[in-house]
Amino acid sequence: MDSIIKVEKISQYNALKDIETKHPLISVFDNTNTKNLPNHCKMHFGFYAIFLKAGNCGELKYGRNTYDYDDGTLVFISPGQVIEINNEDNYQPTGLALLFHPDLIKGTALGKQMSQYSFFSYDSNEALHLSLKEQQIIKDLFSKLEYELDQSIDKHSKSIMTNNIELLLNYCIRFYDRQFITRENINTDILSKFENLLNDYFLSDTTQDLGLPSVGYFADRLHLSPNYFGDLIKKETGKSAQEHMQLKLIDVAKEKIFDPEKSISQIAFELGFKYPQHFNRMFKKSTGFTPNEYRMMN
Repeated sequence: MDSIIKVEKISQYNALKDIETKHPLISVFDNTNTKNLPNHCKMHFGFYAIFLKAGNCGELKYGRNTYDYDDGTLVFISPGQVIEINNEDNYQPTGLALLFHPDLIKGTALGKQMSQYSFFSYDSNEALHLSLKEQQIIKDLFSKLEYELDQSIDKHSKSIMTNNIELLLNYCIRFYDRQFITRENINTDILSKFENLLNDYFLSDTTQDLGLPSVGYFADRLHLSPNYFGDLIKKETGKSAQEHMQLKLIDVAKEKIFDPEKSISQIAFELGFKYPQHFNRMFKKSTGFTPNEYRMMN
């Protein structure tokens, strides 16, 4: 598999699917009666895509994971992502699709807040699984967008379409919150593994090799995307993964400061800081005291 198909425009994707382009910046369609995409290839997207899968919808792969999508799965793709397509020769796609170009939402309220919809950067095995009622809400919003595309474009078209996309994405935030809650046992296991990895990070020589811990490091070790991992930790604990790492770092620093044989600079380097002054600032911000002041108090 060495061919990469770049689809920068909505019309290019529509052409691959043999779909009429009703608007240059947005497309809504039912996959059931469309042409199959080229098989065993990679596709680079230049726009946002949301797929509501129905039945056995074949195999997509991006990042490290492959996912065989079940009925009622919602998949999100953002500009710049590369998707691998591997399906059986007799595969027939089903389900609904929404494509919209970043240019559609430029200058709108939605365009200014797209970064809050972090699920566009989730891995494929972190897709959103909808209940029947949730599916119906999403289908209704797809229908409203499709209806709008069938009307003559006027001064209201853009705001109506972007408002409906924003509403759809806000529902997805709610549904993901529900999914985080219903997967409590899995999430608890991830939290436990995160705590163990965090302990190991500071007990080993990892800080000497990699420096200060990062969200990406732990997400990779837990086989999650950084955004999904960060959102899960925040929703489960109320604190961000970065806050957890900083709290652990300060706890370890306090223990090391009790050792009078080590200088503050030495402790800073052991913790992964390149410059002792950065350690001093972080420690004082967290505790209200400089490392030296804390040492003298104790």
